[in-house]
Amino acid sequence: MPAPFIVMCAPNGARKGKQDHDRLPITSNELADCAEAILAAGASIIHVHVRDDEGGHSLDVDRYRHAIAAIEGRVGDKLVIQVTTEACGIYSPQEQMQLVRELRPEAVSVALREICPDLAAEVDAAAFYRWMHDSNIMPQHILYSVEDVSRFEILRQSGVIPDPRPFALFVLGRYTDDLTGDVAELDALLQAACEDTIWAVCCFGKTEHAAVVAAAQNGGHARVGFENNLQLPDGGAAPDNAALVALAVDSGRESSREPASADDVRSLLG
Repeated sequence: MPAPFIVMCAPNGARKGKQDHDRLPITSNELADCAEAILAAGASIIHVHVRDDEGGHSLDVDRYRHAIAAIEGRVGDKLVIQVTTEACGIYSPQEQMQLVRELRPEAVSVALREICPDLAAEVDAAAFYRWMHDSNIMPQHILYSVEDVSRFEILRQSGVIPDPRPFALFVLGRYTDDLTGDVAELDALLQAACEDTIWAVCCFGKTEHAAVVAAAQNGGHARVGFENNLQLPDGGAAPDNAALVALAVDSGRESSREPASADDVRSLLG
């Protein structure tokens, strides 16, 4: 049987607001509402950003605890709650790592180029990656380019990243002028990754759905949501995050892959 298809949802991100879409969730209650809707649509992971009082990006531990409690109050453990460590030009690697150490979430996304930007950062990064491994925290490694993937594999081989079955997210379009991903770049990313890498793709802009289809057809997984894209494949505005999740689930089924449950994710990623 084909492997289940993990559909993640990133419903808000660090930069967009209600001016971009009135259904973009900001508050803990809005995130909980969204969690219920995306679970019903077939998502198994929710990728959560929290905001400060002015709506700006925050890595505040208490705000995360409040949001996680609100989501768990609605869906229990039926979604894996993944928090972000995104720096967004505000936070240092030490502050990013401290969030995870204090919060101890079930899952977290970490961008290699932020947590371990150079050789001088490798000692601290290695201790952090080892601590996550020993603490049973599920990391997803955010990789933006072939160079990121190649360096990630070198750090795995050297023991800096002690992850026997890493979960990587290949991000298409983040550093393009028009914030639109090129799905053709996925092949090069896959060629640079080791075969044991469990991978998902997310894609900025109107090409998001094409990236989801490619992931479903090629044994990968997908992240969708308003953080990266607000449009349906026909160019119309998506009514909410759940609509994008439902489209991704349909794409998986077209490749004979049923949507993964949260427990499927936990089993696959340990």
